[in-house]
Amino acid sequence: MSTSPVTRGEELLRLFHDSPAECGLISPVEPEAVPSPFRDLLDHASHMTTAMQRYHGGPVALEVIAVCEPTGGRRYAREILLTGPSGKVVQFGIVRIDLDSVTDEVARRILARETPLGRILIESAMHRDIDAVQLLAVEPREILAELIGPAATFGRVAEIRLDGQPAIELLEIVAAGSLG
Repeated sequence: MSTSPVTRGEELLRLFHDSPAECGLISPVEPEAVPSPFRDLLDHASHMTTAMQRYHGGPVALEVIAVCEPTGGRRYAREILLTGPSGKVVQFGIVRIDLDSVTDEVARRILARETPLGRILIESAMHRDIDAVQLLAVEPREILAELIGPAATFGRVAEIRLDGQPAIELLEIVAAGSLG
């Protein structure tokens, strides 16, 4: 993608919030500037579902906050929280998916809003590449502070290609208070 990581993140936030600045201040950051364990959780070409499960020692659960249902085309977006085994929020995210790029069964599972996207894609065995990963520094403001806490944190924007074609855009932000 040719847009900056901040622009991509703000574009995804704008799907659900009139003013991305009310969510938080985001700025691009080089991997070397991201401390551990944030860097371990974000700087990779794998699913965040897997990274969060490994870090928190068990499965993560999905809570869908809001959705933009497909209209006209088959582009679907959702704003989510992932909770760890303790029930504590571990991640905020927004995902925009081209449902034409997945099988009907995968689309059905995504639209059911019960399973984290990463788990669905892994179980589907579709060929996928996670790329265009760019790290972000995030200062939560009103909206994000309420969802994941007020502590400064880090996130990423990324793209998932399915069978070589761009299919999914992601904004993923770690809940700093969940790390310990």
